[in-house]
Amino acid sequence: MTQRTHRVIVRGRFDGLDEPTRARLLSEAAQHDLLTATFTDAGTLTYDGRIDAFQHRVVVRVDEGPGEEDVALVAGELAAVEHLESAGLGYRDLRATATCMEDVKIRRR
Repeated sequence: MTQRTHRVIVRGRFDGLDEPTRARLLSEAAQHDLLTATFTDAGTLTYDGRIDAFQHRVVVRVDEGPGEEDVALVAGELAAVEHLESAGLGYRDLRATATCMEDVKIRRR
């Protein structure tokens, strides 16, 4: 079966962060800037100095077929949850979007 590559962006808000965690995130904010974010297999967490909202960008490969976007969305959300929980970060209000890279058309000049 053919696999298709999806770029999934999971957006959410930090929740229940204590002061030491907020201070750690603030000290690492430059490393998590949205302008330098990439899509990776492991996922990339981005946020700004307000330590309020975040994005997690991840590449997901799923089998081609009906419902593949839903599978990609669930896999992307699970990757974000695993990343956040392993870092000890609380979260809420998750929502995800996916783009299949095989469906993206590039117009050449």
